[in-house]
Amino acid sequence: MRTGIFIVAAQFPGREAGRVLTDAVELVVAAEEAGFDDAWVAEHHFMSYGVCPSATTLMAVAAGRTTRIGLGTAVSVLSTQHPVALAEQAAMLHHLSGGRFTLGVGRGGPWVDLEVFGTGLERYERGFAESLDLLLAALSAERVAADGEFFRFREVRTVPRAPLRPLVACTSPASVALAAARGLPMLLGLHVGDEEKAAAVAAYEEQAPGVAVRHVAAAVGHVADSTARAVRELKESMPRWLGPGLAGYRPVDGRPRPSRDVDAYVDLLTRIHPVGSPEHCAESILRTADRTGIDHVILLVEGIGEHRRTLENVRRFGAEVLPLLRGEPGGPGSPPGGLSSPPAPASG
Repeated sequence: MRTGIFIVAAQFPGREAGRVLTDAVELVVAAEEAGFDDAWVAEHHFMSYGVCPSATTLMAVAAGRTTRIGLGTAVSVLSTQHPVALAEQAAMLHHLSGGRFTLGVGRGGPWVDLEVFGTGLERYERGFAESLDLLLAALSAERVAADGEFFRFREVRTVPRAPLRPLVACTSPASVALAAARGLPMLLGLHVGDEEKAAAVAAYEEQAPGVAVRHVAAAVGHVADSTARAVRELKESMPRWLGPGLAGYRPVDGRPRPSRDVDAYVDLLTRIHPVGSPEHCAESILRTADRTGIDHVILLVEGIGEHRRTLENVRRFGAEVLPLLRGEPGGPGSPPGGLSSPPAPASG
């Protein structure tokens, strides 16, 4: 089982954005000290849901503060930046981190970001495959050129290069098919449960038989002395962030803004993700791995909205949950008889 933390740089009411970003780097350092395998950060613009506009920049800072932990973007949005520029940043992070960096990319949404950065709605709607292919070429080839619908330029030398294969955020059958066609691992999000994740993995394997990649599943992770207390804490805290945060998604055109019942959403997250006692959290993660074949989970740890308590959450996961996932005998909070063994690594 591979376990990481997932940071969105959530801005709870009353918190200053710069402080949130500073605290995000501290969470990566704490995750390394706690024994997590990796740390991932998301990119958002113009909203309180997440205040990190450049996941690669934050990971560069984190690389200088850590020595062992893997670092990744979950995700960098391809629809609002040039694929070659992103490839250059990823290659730099690969070399400067000693090979610890993984690039995650996504299509993003039809948000106002497209207008602000000048990339446009058409590229979001039709250009993701072209952007992804150009990114792959810029990462792997000695020279790159483009003559497509959205990118046209003469051949240039790629400096630096890096042997990176990004993972792709998949939220639809089309993105699953695209990742499968390119042989790239999927990142599956917080909003879907085990059944939907298993269906995405099955669809991928049907379209890319024999391709051996390691998919990643995002989940909310919150540990407390009891499951009832952990659930209660998140139900009290998360709506304060999610309410205004989700309202920050502004479509660039006239389409209706997506809406969600925040309280119902938090209830769903606490039911389908590892939110509870150490034993409950470990059982939840192992159950998801068994049902989906995904043995790499990244945990959103910021749901409580208070930095000291978030650090405690990270440290408790490291001390009380990770030993159970790894089958370490006598781990803190180990239940009588131990937990079920982690599944064998998935073929997909």
